[in-house]
Amino acid sequence: MFLGWSDGCVIAAYFLVTLLLGLRFVKASSKNLEGYILGGRDLPWWVAGISMVATTFAADTPLAVTELVAKNGISGNWLWWNMLTGGMLTVFFFSKLWRRSGVKTEVELITLRYGGKAAHILRVFRSLYLGLFMNVLILGWVNLAFMTILGVFFGLNREEQLFWTLGVMIITTFYTSLSGLLGVAYTDAIQFIIAMVGCIYLAIRIVSAPAIGGLEGLVAKLPPQTLDFFPDIFGSNTAGSLSITLGSFIIFAGIQWWASWYPGAEPGGGGYVAQRMMSTRTEKGSLFATLFFQVAHYALRPWPWILVALATLILYPNLPEADYKLGYVYAMRDYLPEGWRGLLLAAFLGAYMSTLSTQLNWGAGYLINDAWVPLKKLSPDHPSLVWMSRLTVVALMFLSLFSTYWMNSITQVWEFILQCGAGLGLVLILRWYWWRINVWSEVSATLIPFLVIGVLYLNDIKDFETVYFWAASLTTVGWILITFLTPPENHNTLTTFWNQVKPEGAWQPITGVRFLGGLHIRQGIVLWILSIIMTYAMLFAIGKFLLGFVSTALVWTGIAFLSAFILYRYLPVWLAYVQEDSHNSINNNNTNASGG
Repeated sequence: MFLGWSDGCVIAAYFLVTLLLGLRFVKASSKNLEGYILGGRDLPWWVAGISMVATTFAADTPLAVTELVAKNGISGNWLWWNMLTGGMLTVFFFSKLWRRSGVKTEVELITLRYGGKAAHILRVFRSLYLGLFMNVLILGWVNLAFMTILGVFFGLNREEQLFWTLGVMIITTFYTSLSGLLGVAYTDAIQFIIAMVGCIYLAIRIVSAPAIGGLEGLVAKLPPQTLDFFPDIFGSNTAGSLSITLGSFIIFAGIQWWASWYPGAEPGGGGYVAQRMMSTRTEKGSLFATLFFQVAHYALRPWPWILVALATLILYPNLPEADYKLGYVYAMRDYLPEGWRGLLLAAFLGAYMSTLSTQLNWGAGYLINDAWVPLKKLSPDHPSLVWMSRLTVVALMFLSLFSTYWMNSITQVWEFILQCGAGLGLVLILRWYWWRINVWSEVSATLIPFLVIGVLYLNDIKDFETVYFWAASLTTVGWILITFLTPPENHNTLTTFWNQVKPEGAWQPITGVRFLGGLHIRQGIVLWILSIIMTYAMLFAIGKFLLGFVSTALVWTGIAFLSAFILYRYLPVWLAYVQEDSHNSINNNNTNASGG
């Protein structure tokens, strides 16, 4: 595909701004390991929040949405919209705890929450499992999606796609390895703005095309079922909307959000979401960053992608099912003028590079902080650790490119990762709120899914829903049994954890109170439900307005405003309780440290 000189200037300017901004933070990130992987815990909440949103906006995201809409209409997006429930749970119940814990990574929490040799082994294992194995798989599918875009845009073969992808990876790795999280987070903010401006312009351009005829023409030319916002659970529609069984709906809407570990949507927070929460200046900042992330991710960002996806059903009606996702790239190629074409390509570069930089920095943090430091028995402030982290970033880049070479299907990788984490989620939630969870709870919840998947695969049972259901069910039953068959954690370990984090819930052996903070938890549940209603209502209101269903849009707008108003009135009271609890925690820790 031909790019004009203005396209080239836009892309060159994008690379220059990204590099200069990233390199600006080299000195600040070089002080110590905490500065490198957490930015010295000094990120403004809005930077941390935008960085989370940018990371979840990978090069494959608009393509995936286009494929979902082509297969199942707007309602197909419930395959990821359902994860809002777990995301908002993190906002009100875990963001403050992550910031208060003082750990550098999610995996480091293991040796704070559990004791003994088993906890140290689990920490090293999960650092390698998440930071290396899972991280390389995730980077592999992100690379594969970017290669797909290059192939369609420029007609490149697979070897040429790999070559140009490597070039972009080298640039990203260069500033990521030097600037640490600070460089990653601030470049994420710029990349996200560029990406959204490009996607919004593309949506305007496509919908205004003569073949579409504006938003009214878009609605008129599509079957009504395609515009349904909710899945067809009972089989009333024959085609055009997401038709799933009641059992599948229960899995996606009622089980997946709390039962499964999945990158970016971990129950209780985790991964790069936990990293951003821990990098904020205060617990209040951690909450605001995560709340902004959930609202922007689910309500504000999807509609430019969905509008383009709907338009591709009209513009490219004969695409084979395997190429549905490419409709988005064809639209970019065929309907953008010079200059804007370069901006959209820069937008996809930004989406790709923001995800790549986060995964590289996050993975290096796990491998150095939670594998190298414990195995070598080094001090967390050892001067070699920053350089070791930088070298690890480079190594992860090459390993991910190697995995990309052998990878052919993004969907298969996505399903495999979701199945591997089935049943683990509830342990990750309860370890904060129930003293009886022990290291063997987490060990068993980590390993049982692999055993279940292996047995099912050996018996030629590979259907995603079947494998997921049995993995989640048997893992949950298994870890609960193992929890009660094994002894609780040492009292001193639990006391240290509780004094540091001050969690609520069932901590009677430590606090002497049967259930601590019941009123505050009930208030948190109310805020959690309100925030879910508010975000879904915003999502539906924006969509209904765009598609011309004004009366329905006004109803959803009213629900969104009412939920937001109640949230606004009661959130400060709830935050005051959180800050008072944090202050007491700090005072208690200082008293313990001074021998009081």
